[in-house]
Amino acid sequence: MTSPLSVVILAAGLGTRMKSKRAKVLHRAGGLTLIEHVVRAAQGITPAERITVVVGHQAVEVQALLEPLGVRFAEQKEQKGTGHAVMSCRAALRPEGGLVVVVYGDCPLLARATLQELVQRQKESAAAATLITTRLEDPSGYGRVVFGDRGEVQAIVEQKAATPEQLSIQYINSGIYCFRAKLLWKHIAEIRPDNPAHEYYLTDMVEILNRAGQKVQAMEVLNSNELVGINTRVELAEVDRLLRERKARDLMLGGVTIEKPETVSIDGDVCIGPDSVVEPFAQILGKTGIGPDCRIGACSIIQNSNLASGVEVAPFTFIADSEIETGTRIGPFARLRAGNRVGPNAHIGNFVELKNTQFGAGAKANHLAYLGDSEIGEKVNIGAGTITCNYDGTNKHRTKIGKDVFVGSNSTLVAPIELGDGSYIGAGSVITDPVPPDALALGRARQVVKEGWAAKKRKKK
Repeated sequence: MTSPLSVVILAAGLGTRMKSKRAKVLHRAGGLTLIEHVVRAAQGITPAERITVVVGHQAVEVQALLEPLGVRFAEQKEQKGTGHAVMSCRAALRPEGGLVVVVYGDCPLLARATLQELVQRQKESAAAATLITTRLEDPSGYGRVVFGDRGEVQAIVEQKAATPEQLSIQYINSGIYCFRAKLLWKHIAEIRPDNPAHEYYLTDMVEILNRAGQKVQAMEVLNSNELVGINTRVELAEVDRLLRERKARDLMLGGVTIEKPETVSIDGDVCIGPDSVVEPFAQILGKTGIGPDCRIGACSIIQNSNLASGVEVAPFTFIADSEIETGTRIGPFARLRAGNRVGPNAHIGNFVELKNTQFGAGAKANHLAYLGDSEIGEKVNIGAGTITCNYDGTNKHRTKIGKDVFVGSNSTLVAPIELGDGSYIGAGSVITDPVPPDALALGRARQVVKEGWAAKKRKKK
């Protein structure tokens, strides 16, 4: 029987150096919050019910974000240091056998494989704990890892308390540990707040375990970027860049062409099929899925949408929360707000806006239209300047347009209304009543021509 493995994620701090009202772990990089990145890495090595997130500042917001992921929570009501944070979740981690991994909630680049190796190293050793370290050319600001003659970890010394000799050490403490649970809980109460901040530091566990005759070992991670914690907006921007570079590289290796990849923003959960092309400065965000053989135009934004194969999105187009079927062309300068479903081989052109609309196969709206709360049938032609008047000041109403309908330019369709299959709407009409199939509907004043009127007006001037 394998011993239980628990993961504790420390996420209670505000992060004052972020200069933000929002808790640090709720800031986003690469399309996810910092804490979501860490939870996903932890879920790769243990079931969600074995992950406990220690919350404090904005606990309600952090819990609401993470509850769908199935993790558990422990509240650190007063932020008295990392050791105190681990103490606060002791009850949530019973039984006390097995191993306990402790990780910070602001390390979004930490890989699942690194956590897995940490656990494996601890399982294979007789040590009481294993900590992750890395070597930095400039370790300024980090606690230093002090090694003994046999390579064991003797202490972690914070920079402010380090001697000149200790300051020359390049191995830093990442704050990521794997403890034998029984030894952790046996000795954690020995941590004392004997420091200027009067806080309980988890780093003190190294010396405590050594005094108890136990061994602490280190695991070096060669890629120091993986251990970067976020403290400032500058560091947040750098991590966001690294995550997006990683995502773009993975997509290109999978057969996607990204023109000027340094300019695009693609979130981590995005999927794009082979032989699709992403033009410069495009943003593809959220849980967007794009099929093969698509083209995403320059400066377009696509968010939480699904595009089937062969879809072409022209430059400067915005698409959110929509479903686009095969062979459709959209844009340039089109706007698809939430709730749209666009059928195959449809055309949606420049300055056309859709909201909560079903747009049929082969239908066209090539210029300057607003189509809201509508059901538009196959092979409909929407003329330039057409709008659906879906709001009466109190309620929203739907417009239903059947198959093969021709809607002339500058038509105003006042919902609720239905246009029958094959009907024809004259240009410039205001339509307020249902139109039967195959009928012509006109809703405009009769044209009046007054011969010579303009010449007489100019003569008077």
